[in-house]
Amino acid sequence: MSLLSYIQNLFSLPIAMDLGTANTLLYTKAGGIIVNEPSVVDLDVQTGEVLSIGAKAKTSRGRTPGRVRNVRPMRDGVIADFDVTTRMIVYFIHQAMRKTWFRKPRMVISIPTGVTQVEKRAVINAALTAGATKVVLVEEPMASAIGVGLPVGEPVGSMVVDIGGGTTEVAVITLSAVAVCNTVRVAGDAMNEAIIAALRSEYRLEVGENTAERVKIAIGSAVPVPGLEPMFVSGKDLACGCPTKVEISPDFVREALKGPVETIGEAVMRTMEQVAPTLAADIFDTGITMAGGGSLLRGMDQYISQITHLPVHLDPDPLTAVLRGTASVMMNMDEYPDVFID
Repeated sequence: MSLLSYIQNLFSLPIAMDLGTANTLLYTKAGGIIVNEPSVVDLDVQTGEVLSIGAKAKTSRGRTPGRVRNVRPMRDGVIADFDVTTRMIVYFIHQAMRKTWFRKPRMVISIPTGVTQVEKRAVINAALTAGATKVVLVEEPMASAIGVGLPVGEPVGSMVVDIGGGTTEVAVITLSAVAVCNTVRVAGDAMNEAIIAALRSEYRLEVGENTAERVKIAIGSAVPVPGLEPMFVSGKDLACGCPTKVEISPDFVREALKGPVETIGEAVMRTMEQVAPTLAADIFDTGITMAGGGSLLRGMDQYISQITHLPVHLDPDPLTAVLRGTASVMMNMDEYPDVFID
């Protein structure tokens, strides 16, 4: 290492970032996961001032007065509002660097496969605006595969299904490259929207995103699951505009989620059809690994196993799989020279 590189490393702080549609996570070697916050921002409509970011802004979603705009600047895995995303990234980086103000961040950021050059440049510019001195990108399926411990550098096919907030990515990886990948913009957010639509259609009940997410977590499933009890859901009666409450069953929620679940299953099957025979044989032996917060839907792993007739392994901590892989790449760049995006 040259003297210049040594000095640059001495006064820089490596940060790994999973810039997700639903949540943003940051990792440093010294602090571990130091930021794990919803990707949500509250803005003052008149002044444009940021009022809150993260968990507080998510709690206020659907409850803000007219002078406050609640924004999710990431949609479908990419930046939808560059200015708000930049301010959100700046805030999170400052959170990560509170005790190391004299050091500048060097960042490895995971992004979905197939994003455009414009979208890649938007992510890089947002991080540079936030103060980063260097930014490199890695594809989310690759980061996820590294995070769950798959042998990405070996001449063996490994299949990972990463169900995030905005996108689901199904990838087959071999020799540090993505051999086949299918991305669908159907994931955790689409599941919430499906529950909202079903409640509106069946019960004439209007609910917000946070309520739909609570329903999904409480009694949602991809396959029949014994032991789940009905739950009451509060919202607005569309007929009279009054607050009301209805009781819904796990079967109702499972049926509401059928569309997004089947779309994800179709992406898995499409990937299986596109993979080379030798890689298919590897996957038959090793099975499929699932990661991402959406994979926590009850029975999602069973559903994928049923349609593929393959063993499916759910990572013990799927929410942090992409960040763990991004962090591993950040700390061991020499071991992963081929995983970065140009």
